[in-house]
Amino acid sequence: MNEALTRLEAADFINRSFKPLPRTYGDALVEAALADPRIVALCADLVPPTETDRFRDELPERFHNVGIAEANMIGMAGGMARSGEIPFCHSFCAFVTKRVLDQITMQAAYPNLPVKIVGFLPGVATLLGVSHQAIEDVAILRAVPNMAIFEPSGPEYHAAMVKMALDWEGPVYLRMKRPEKTPAAFTAKELRIGKGVIRCQGSDLTIIAAGLCVAEALKAGMELAGDGISARIVDMASLKPIDSNLILSCAAATGAIVTAENHNVIGGLGSAVAEILADEGVGIPFRRVGVRDRFCEGGTTPYLMRKFGLDAPAIADAAREVMQKKSG
Repeated sequence: MNEALTRLEAADFINRSFKPLPRTYGDALVEAALADPRIVALCADLVPPTETDRFRDELPERFHNVGIAEANMIGMAGGMARSGEIPFCHSFCAFVTKRVLDQITMQAAYPNLPVKIVGFLPGVATLLGVSHQAIEDVAILRAVPNMAIFEPSGPEYHAAMVKMALDWEGPVYLRMKRPEKTPAAFTAKELRIGKGVIRCQGSDLTIIAAGLCVAEALKAGMELAGDGISARIVDMASLKPIDSNLILSCAAATGAIVTAENHNVIGGLGSAVAEILADEGVGIPFRRVGVRDRFCEGGTTPYLMRKFGLDAPAIADAAREVMQKKSG
């Protein structure tokens, strides 16, 4: 671990490593599979970390552990989809996107098959460093025709992720982050394909975030409120298709936008929002928060988000910058 980790963060990781983690996504997938016999699960030798152990135990005839062979897994899934099944393919984000782009393109996206790709450990959120960090995956798959990309901001949206994946007729990439502790009681919330969710109203600027950065954006909003800045917070769980209408309406209503993502600033959420604004000729103060086109390192999620400028203070600073431009 990096020497800069606090003792509290290190102790938290050690404690978590010996406790079973919740599987809000895995339970939702099993419930969906019990209702739809076409659903099958494939896993590339990462069963517990991808929450597929319950599926394996309760529906063994529909579960396939293919070993450390992501490319083969996608090829198998393409064949299963052509045979009428709906395969959900599981691995870490870095492995199930970057290693198998050709298979995803030719075996799933080009024939527009219902292959559902589920990646865990998004962005910098892993102790295991560059080899396991996916800071390019959204950029890569945004460029693939027919591919939808969804990323939940918390466990209350995990069941919605499964439903959205099933509602999208073609291939889907789910960018998942497993809860690091048993979440408090929550009510499952719905999402719609191609729609963002306004989590907090505001009038001075809009912060559009996805995944882990949504919670940080909400904290930033509270910090900005202390400065007299009213920030609208949008949870953009549907990264592709993206909610163009909401982006444009927020731009018109608040006159400034900050995006925040656990991903490279190139090609991800910030790029998607900038493209929409540019296409429509909307010129407003704008700032992207994300990994600044560099490789990262291993560490706890709070440490990495702080070091690489993805946390609430970084988002608040970016908001202050756009507010200065707006007022200047």
